[in-house]
Amino acid sequence: MTRRVLYAFAAGAVLVACMPMAEMPQPDEGRALFAENCALCHGPSGRGGGAVAKEMGLQAPDLTGIAARNGGSFPRAEVLSTIDGYTRKDMSGPDMPEFGALLMAETVPVDTGDGVMSPVPRPLAALMIYLESIQE
Repeated sequence: MTRRVLYAFAAGAVLVACMPMAEMPQPDEGRALFAENCALCHGPSGRGGGAVAKEMGLQAPDLTGIAARNGGSFPRAEVLSTIDGYTRKDMSGPDMPEFGALLMAETVPVDTGDGVMSPVPRPLAALMIYLESIQE
């Protein structure tokens, strides 16, 4: 590597280190998003039985038991993938609606369970944090 490349790399690293890190959302931020976007199917408490799901004859899963169904560990990466649509193709029945506009936002660093911080759109991270907070 040339010195010029090394200097450019070092300058970029310093710039990134000086940028403020976005704070992780708190459960209340996710609770508001859940009430607005998810409760119609998953119910206000996340246990299923929302008005739209009932009307359509669907059984939305109980979201308070995600960790219990996963051996007591909340699977952050799986939850994020389900909400954003990466793993929805495996779901039986009608798919969840697309939330693309909701997920267009600044990103926050999230440890998805592998110890590596990944950039995640803030609303998506907020929903994950809220769901993690309601586990029984």
